[in-house]
Amino acid sequence: MNKTNSQGLTGVASAAILSSGIGIFVLGVLTTLKASSESIRKVLSFYLPTGPLSGLSTIAVCVWLIVWFVLHRFWKDKELNFQKIFTVTIILIALGFLGSFPLLFEIFFEAYE
Repeated sequence: MNKTNSQGLTGVASAAILSSGIGIFVLGVLTTLKASSESIRKVLSFYLPTGPLSGLSTIAVCVWLIVWFVLHRFWKDKELNFQKIFTVTIILIALGFLGSFPLLFEIFFEAYE
């Protein structure tokens, strides 16, 4: 494999990995916000039979796809520090995962009561 191909693959892979972490983080944030506010639940209810889950998942997937597209366009020809991007992605995934737990909702509610 020549140097040009490996550079392109590093940027492309970095865009895919980081965008997934951002999408999961957005999902966790929206899940926490949904649990904390009736008005946010109403805004996220794109399709009433499914309730706020419809908006929550739609927004998270749209953010993931948009970020992936933008990062891919900027990074496709660049060599990036994949280890740093992977570390940031793992942190975003962990924060998104934490945002989906009821314990965090309870802490969030107590802080704003």
